[in-house]
Amino acid sequence: MFLLISRLTRLLGSRLHGWRLPLAVIVLVFLSSWLAMALVEPADSEIAAPGNYWWYFVVTAATVGYGDFFPESGAGRLVGTYVIVGGIVTLTLLFSRLADYLQSARGKRRKGVGALELSEHVVVLGYTPGRTERMLAELHAENATPIALCAWDEVGENPVPEDPVVSFVRGDLTLADVMTRACVHRARTVIVDGRDDNETLAIAVAVEHANPGVHTVAALRDLGRRDNLRYVNPGIACVQWHMPTLITEEALDPGITEVYSDLMSAGGHGNTYSLRLPAGHGFTAFGDCQTHLGRRFGATVLAVRTADGLAVSPPWDTPIGDGTTLYYVGRGRIDARDLVAR
Repeated sequence: MFLLISRLTRLLGSRLHGWRLPLAVIVLVFLSSWLAMALVEPADSEIAAPGNYWWYFVVTAATVGYGDFFPESGAGRLVGTYVIVGGIVTLTLLFSRLADYLQSARGKRRKGVGALELSEHVVVLGYTPGRTERMLAELHAENATPIALCAWDEVGENPVPEDPVVSFVRGDLTLADVMTRACVHRARTVIVDGRDDNETLAIAVAVEHANPGVHTVAALRDLGRRDNLRYVNPGIACVQWHMPTLITEEALDPGITEVYSDLMSAGGHGNTYSLRLPAGHGFTAFGDCQTHLGRRFGATVLAVRTADGLAVSPPWDTPIGDGTTLYYVGRGRIDARDLVAR
């Protein structure tokens, strides 16, 4: 009996593939066992009745065996054994197909050839060993926002397989196929980190075609190329390539590069200054200092340096003594003497 089922499985396996093979085996075993059971069991036996046999077959093939129906003859018990063996063979085939399917799915995800199912995620287009890993870590340091990492075909497998937040797509980053598989059309933010500025421009064109107006951050070696990129998308944020931290900050908080640019520009709306508090300034805590400079000078204190060291955005109850250095943003430099005469 084992030999018969084995030969039948090999014969069907040469003709049927995938999930059709276990289905064909279970149907064959069901029909042949039903016919055999009807022939060998006594005429008054209820087991071969159409309303009963399917139930007997299911519980027997699954090796559960409730015992509400059972064969009465020796030949019937032999048929029951055939059903058990057929059920075991079918379950084995099913589990094998399931394992193959899961392995194939994992392989596709690892090699980046499958399509993703993401939305409101961050897409990173381009991969540079070491640099990209740092950017990915910063992108989901605060939360677990899904990330689609897209790389050229030269990157054979997912470079960060241990990161559950990152999905991988491989292919030509300028083609619509990669844009579709990475779900760029449903992305919240796209980071374009090409191998050179010409490539970055080509990728940005593909991104704009896939999702017009999406918040896009482009890393440039030459910031003089930003005008070319803004022909593609006027709202694109261009960041110096050697500042990956700023790239991730812009991706997470749109517009922050414009703030930095204004602060670092001599002709900006606000510049950064430092001020050493003179004796007799009268401030007792950082909050007093922040409030006074804000109301009188329109300035915002970013950090203080005391004997204990530098503190950025300290608690408002932080003590402020004589000689404390303030670092602030304002429209102009504040004269320390104005603080004494306040």
